Amino acid sequence: MRILGIDPGTAVCGFGLIESPTSNRYICVDYGTIRSKAKQAQAERLKNIYDGVAGIIAAFQPDLMAVEDVFYGHNVQAALKLGQARGAVILAGVNAGIPVTAYAARQVKQSLTGYGAASKEQVQRMVRELLGLSQAVSPLDASDALAIALCHAQRWWTDQKLKSIKSK
Repeated sequence: MRILGIDPGTAVCGFGLIESPTSNRYICVDYGTIRSKAKQAQAERLKNIYDGVAGIIAAFQPDLMAVEDVFYGHNVQAALKLGQARGAVILAGVNAGIPVTAYAARQVKQSLTGYGAASKEQVQRMVRELLGLSQAVSPLDASDALAIALCHAQRWWTDQKLKSIKSK
């Protein structure tokens, strides 16, 4: 099972790709960021994000995709732009025929650290631990994307076990 996690953003969009051959084994395949230029118009940024995610999907052929939900903060303009970036990401997944699931940041943090208000650094440490990496994933956007993929892997395997129990 190959899962692509995305931490959407208009300036920096993090991605993380994992494989999960079993319910308690996770392998880091790739991670990084899709960056837009500061002076780009919003429409160009969205195209850049879409093209970047579509390219990752084409190169790695993930089975599932998970995206972080929009965080509703005090800045409405920032939330709208983030929602647009998230839409570009989701569209890339849907156009490729990949099921897309969304998770709130608190869900991801709770899943990985056991604490929904964990810091980004705590999440980063758990990503490193769960993936057995020799060093922390940087930047934090990529670490967060891997965390989203790990959260989805845990959820997916749990759902599979529940389906198996119900069918008996």
